[in-house]
Amino acid sequence: MNSITTKSAEETKIVAKLFAEMLAQEMTAKGAVVVALDGALGAGKTTFAQGFAEGLGVKEKVKSPTFVLVHTHALKKKARFTMFYHADCYRLESEKDVHAIGLDEAMSNSENIVLVEWARRIKKELPKDTIRVTFTYKNERTRKISFN
Repeated sequence: MNSITTKSAEETKIVAKLFAEMLAQEMTAKGAVVVALDGALGAGKTTFAQGFAEGLGVKEKVKSPTFVLVHTHALKKKARFTMFYHADCYRLESEKDVHAIGLDEAMSNSENIVLVEWARRIKKELPKDTIRVTFTYKNERTRKISFN
């Protein structure tokens, strides 16, 4: 497992932006490329999602989809992905809710890149080749971000 420590929200966004740019150029998968984010409340998942979206070329402001569960963004950059799905599974009652919100369909389409906050709540529904990113809260500004 590789990890990096960031000392500000801006550093977290930069790491995420670079990670998204790399994935957009290099990743191939049968279905969507799925990135699962996990960590405690306030550990940096949404901040990471904002930088990640920027790396994919999303221009609109990215907020956590806690209450709507999934935000979709059409991608205009010339890459293999046409849609970015940003999901927050914190409020899901069951792993079976993945179907109800259409996330299973999004994760099966190879033209999509899907970022899932609170992914541990749906871990049985995630594809086997899901990229896992774990956030560890060190202090008010410092986060350890682990990639697996």
